[in-house]
Amino acid sequence: MEKKFIVLGVLLASFAVTKANAQINLGEKAIGAVQKGVTAFTLTNADAAALSKEAVAKLDAENEVAGPNDGYTLRLNRIFGKHAIGDGFTLNYKVYKLKEVNAFATADGSVRVYSGLMDIMDDNELLAVIGHEIGHVANNDSRDAMRAAYQKEALIDGVSSQSAKIASITDSQLGKIGSALIDSKHSRTQESEADLYAYNFLKNNGYDVNAEESAFRILAKMSEGADSSFITRMMSSHPDSKKRADDARKRAEKDGLYKPYVQKKIDNSVPVVKKTTTTKKTTTKKTTTKKK
Repeated sequence: MEKKFIVLGVLLASFAVTKANAQINLGEKAIGAVQKGVTAFTLTNADAAALSKEAVAKLDAENEVAGPNDGYTLRLNRIFGKHAIGDGFTLNYKVYKLKEVNAFATADGSVRVYSGLMDIMDDNELLAVIGHEIGHVANNDSRDAMRAAYQKEALIDGVSSQSAKIASITDSQLGKIGSALIDSKHSRTQESEADLYAYNFLKNNGYDVNAEESAFRILAKMSEGADSSFITRMMSSHPDSKKRADDARKRAEKDGLYKPYVQKKIDNSVPVVKKTTTTKKTTTKKTTTKKK
């Protein structure tokens, strides 16, 4: 049986094209950049966020999203909800009910965690992984990935346009951008910086920093059983999970915080609320008889 394994950091999955136009308007600058032969077109943070938001909306519609009362959602709310606002951005997060081991964050602050990841990592390990993905947003890696995909797909399509401006990005272009993001990997430097962000996220919020090493050990063990060509291809742009685990351990040792991590209980079930029964106190009324 083929193992399903997705290396963390892959931003988007492919999605179907249904509508004629996406609700995104980038104005004249995009087509103008092409007509002038500008190759270093810079997508602003707002542009990248708008494109990301549209793409993630498609993904949400095409994947099974855990409902508000689902055990996965309740667990994510409990451990991550308090961290949804910080570092100048607001994050929105959901769980995809998929067995793949994955999580991603996009330039608009969307964080999506797969249930398959939540099945194999405890709360601290999960926070280490999510912290890594937040690092890509905070460090503008997600924006840069979107910019590269936009340049490659939307601007190339714009060359043949006879119009003086682009009124909107078509779903066809948006679909190509999403597909391009699958092949767009973060650099080793970006991955290392996101790992450091995750470590500091754990440390600054009072969590066990050793969970980061543990999370990467889990991924390293999984990669041993995955398709070798797939791992070779992915590791060409992602640091080896074992090395990342070693680096996490060195950071903890340097801070004097290292100790072997013991994985805690993993529970994605809906908490059982115990009903309290109240006993009604009955009083008997005394009756007195008057003497005649």
